[in-house]
Amino acid sequence: MDDDGMPIDEGSSFGAEGGSGKPKKAAASADNENASSVQTLELPIDQIGANPFQPRREFNPDEIASLAESIKNHQQLQPVLVRIVDGKYQLISGERRLRATIHAGLKTIRAEVREADDRLVAELAIIENLQRKDLNPIEKAMSFKRYIDEHQCKQDDLARRLSIDRSTIANLMRLLELPQSILDMLTAGEISAGHARALLPIGEEEIQMQMATKIVSETWSVRMTENAVGELLRAEEDAETGLKVTNKSRQKRKPIPPHIEAMQQEMRMVFGTKVEIKASARSRGKITIHFNDAEEFERLRELLGSATRPQLRVAG
Repeated sequence: MDDDGMPIDEGSSFGAEGGSGKPKKAAASADNENASSVQTLELPIDQIGANPFQPRREFNPDEIASLAESIKNHQQLQPVLVRIVDGKYQLISGERRLRATIHAGLKTIRAEVREADDRLVAELAIIENLQRKDLNPIEKAMSFKRYIDEHQCKQDDLARRLSIDRSTIANLMRLLELPQSILDMLTAGEISAGHARALLPIGEEEIQMQMATKIVSETWSVRMTENAVGELLRAEEDAETGLKVTNKSRQKRKPIPPHIEAMQQEMRMVFGTKVEIKASARSRGKITIHFNDAEEFERLRELLGSATRPQLRVAG
């Protein structure tokens, strides 16, 4: 295990020629058997620049202090990974180790040098941080969005390059459509990603924020939130059709079969918008997907037209 508690991949080591503090071109071992024995550099900390593609914005000071104490007592277990950009060293991975080394008052750090372009560095940063349980969903979503925007690719392309499921990327990126106040609550841990996803089908930002406030003040579970959103959407449907909703009319209204309700709720979570399923006794019916503006329409069109369509479970 490395200093961050992650498994060390002995076959992924990259080294550099020489052991001085001056930048030298990285040289990967030509022999796989020698890949784990490549020499590392002892670099001055002040010669290593920050990773511009680092998705993490928050670093727990207590964890950094604990890691610093471990490094002082047991030394650094695994070198950080760097590359050379314009004749200077730039961090690729291992920022917690670098911060802890600085906190420990040390002047140098063991590092391996690797040749990598901006795209590969961005991918490595995303992969490294996806493995961290304490990275919040918004930081992950922002790293996906920045990569897709900078490299002009689609979610499918990023999923293939990272070897992760496309739905993981889509579900996190949809959270960015919520109001900033809700994103702040999610970042602070006041609500979970499940709570936030449940709010997506609500079209009005003001109502989303009101419900988010109730989630916190009344300590709603994700299921309670989904039920409240479903009830709200049914009330909106009644208003659109001109029906006056009363307790009596609710009792007379034909109940939605459980398997249809389950599929309806799941499709709302998948598409991040209001979805209605109407089915007849002869197994015929229709699915209505709502959108609030042209931007949301384009998002849904791309999602429906994707080569990798969202996977829905068959309820029942």
